Amino acid sequence: MKKLMMLAVVALSVIACNKETAATTNVGKTTSTAEGFKTAYIDTEELMKEYQEFKDFEAKFKTMSDKMKNELDNDAKRFQNDVLDLQKNAQSKGMEWAQKRQAELERRQQTLAEKEQNYMKKFQEESAVERDSMVTKMKTFIKDYGKEQGYDYIYGTGDAASVLYGKEEYNLTKEILSLLHKQYEEKTGKKVEVKEETKKEEVKKTETKK
Repeated sequence: MKKLMMLAVVALSVIACNKETAATTNVGKTTSTAEGFKTAYIDTEELMKEYQEFKDFEAKFKTMSDKMKNELDNDAKRFQNDVLDLQKNAQSKGMEWAQKRQAELERRQQTLAEKEQNYMKKFQEESAVERDSMVTKMKTFIKDYGKEQGYDYIYGTGDAASVLYGKEEYNLTKEILSLLHKQYEEKTGKKVEVKEETKKEEVKKTETKK
């Protein structure tokens, strides 16, 4: 069944197709150079790659997809064995038995195909709902952050963005990640492990602001 392989990678692909949605402003505007405007940018690809809630999302749906794939693989193997049994015993058990057995296998094949389609539909719908919810919360968080910090614009870099260059001092990615992780820890009670290089960058940025 060709669709079986889709289940193993869809938990990762559902994230990649929505990278551009993490930006909270119209990246087509170029007012960041206008005098008096306070602007910054976020690397949306890094944000989604490093944000713990997205990592947990990927892990959850990869586990779900693996479970579905294993179940469908087992169904397919049992069906294949029964087909081989039919071929092996058709002559010895007679035409009537063979025709009856073949009709039964055809019904099972249809049932298995429907089961696979239902699994795929359920998986895609559930992952899409959860993914969209996370993206919406992230956009709201960045929007509120921008208002509180007095930014006129916060741009997003990524495949669909128009920011081709920006000074590192305007990069809010690590700061937003840190705040999101803090919020996530408070919500779940789960400690988020931060890369050592990320910690160093945050300290360096804090010292630069001082």
